[in-house]
Amino acid sequence: MKSYHTSDYKTWAHTVRAGEEILLSGTVYTSRDAAHKRIFKAISDGAPLPYPIEGAFIYYAGPTPAKSGAVGSCGPTTSSRMDVYTPKLYEMGLAATIGKGDRSEAVYEAIKAHGGLYFCAIGGAGALASKAIVKSEVIAYDDLGCESVKRFTIENFPLFVAIDTSGNSIFKK
Repeated sequence: MKSYHTSDYKTWAHTVRAGEEILLSGTVYTSRDAAHKRIFKAISDGAPLPYPIEGAFIYYAGPTPAKSGAVGSCGPTTSSRMDVYTPKLYEMGLAATIGKGDRSEAVYEAIKAHGGLYFCAIGGAGALASKAIVKSEVIAYDDLGCESVKRFTIENFPLFVAIDTSGNSIFKK
């Protein structure tokens, strides 16, 4: 299993293939349904965004509070709920999304057009996933509780390449 860092994704994004298991380290931002709505309102209003979209990795997760470590259980949520927003984010330079489940055709097309990636985290293993999150900081929308936007520092977070930059998919094999 190969290890990659979010900061140099441009050097490796086109080399990973659908179905490959990787370990990811670096910075990842959490954003789920409610946060996406607010982010898109900010985009519409020309207001500042909670994090730079260019080169970002978004994890569709709402971690539970930490009992020990950086976060509590932190498994992925169903990605298709964000599909209405995702093509625009890839157009804005989003590097990758992380979640679970298949994506819409519009997301497939955006990934291919903009060289993005989609990773699947292991559903039902949120407690295990949390062990790869070494730092968590709420950076926006604190009132959303577990759905607030957080900046994670991750180390060797296990993921599967679900859709690669060419649009190949584990869901369509």
